[in-house]
Amino acid sequence: MRTLFTLRWFFVIPRVLVISSLVLAASGCSELPSEQTVVAPNEDDFGTGDPPSLEESNSAVESVTFLGEYEVLDSTYGTETTVRFENGYRTITSNALPDHETGAFPNENNPNTISAQSKVWSFPLDPVFTGQAQPAYEIGVAINGVKFEPGTDEKVICDSGEIYPVEGLQDVVNLGMDLNNAHVQPNGEYHYHGISDLMVEILSPEADLVHVGFARDGHLIYYSKSSQYSPSFQLGSGTRNGSGCVYTPGRGEPTTFGSAKDGSLTDDWEFNSSYGNLDECNGAVVEGEYTYFITRTFPFFPRCLMGEFEAEVRGPSAGTQAPPEGNQGPPPGEAEVRGPSAGTQAPPEGNQGPPPGKDGPPPPA
Repeated sequence: MRTLFTLRWFFVIPRVLVISSLVLAASGCSELPSEQTVVAPNEDDFGTGDPPSLEESNSAVESVTFLGEYEVLDSTYGTETTVRFENGYRTITSNALPDHETGAFPNENNPNTISAQSKVWSFPLDPVFTGQAQPAYEIGVAINGVKFEPGTDEKVICDSGEIYPVEGLQDVVNLGMDLNNAHVQPNGEYHYHGISDLMVEILSPEADLVHVGFARDGHLIYYSKSSQYSPSFQLGSGTRNGSGCVYTPGRGEPTTFGSAKDGSLTDDWEFNSSYGNLDECNGAVVEGEYTYFITRTFPFFPRCLMGEFEAEVRGPSAGTQAPPEGNQGPPPGEAEVRGPSAGTQAPPEGNQGPPPGKDGPPPPA
């Protein structure tokens, strides 16, 4: 058996990966993670022969660990996530507690407390790429069992009748995001609106391309630390329509929105295939496999998916603040079927895949 050393991964055996603060203390590391055990129950996941060495690829450990069945159990943060293969699906069962530090909740702009959930997701093991962008709201799940949800239920409502979704990550309205670009829903569910550096550091402190999660359609989700994969969205031309446009939070003072597009509203953005090297769903074909990417700038996460997936059924509100009176969503008990993005505009036609010739470097095998 070969011993592998990195900043956080201490050793690999065919059935258990252990990240221990005691081990790192002995190695002289100054920042110690919580004790975390990742169990890979299938020895077959390692293929034949010894596990790959770091000389072959620093990301090999990630691929071995998280493309098969696994568990993430964190004694400090309470994370309990199990991934199993069942009838052609990757079934993720999680209490949705992150395996890293979070901000303080409740806070002034997010009145909700983080609590354990009972979440189960099933994504196809063999994704079917259709090339047709379909809207998705909860676009996928991180390896640690916390969901990716880029949009919000917060709305700017205009006297002239327009309704604009507010972006989660923007500088106009404070939605109580923490250091992980995440906050908490009224039911206590913690979720990401953008990339979490702490999550990435735990998964791979050295590699540039990091496998961070799974999309609802079964395709993998990666993050590039160097931003070698860039989104193809830019601020739209012209000005916003509407007059008397106001965001009214559940508590606090209303915020007036003017006509200038500053990126705080989803509709401020437009897709331009010549602007970046990712398609309208923030994806690209890499070494023959369609892959999604999380980016540092809009859209942050995919707002649509290019593969087949089951329609989402959601409750009345996923927002973190009570909607203004008269905008309560569907009546209690009635599920809401949401489309792919939090925006009001469908992806432009004729952008069904990555721009020709713009495939980037391959992600880990």
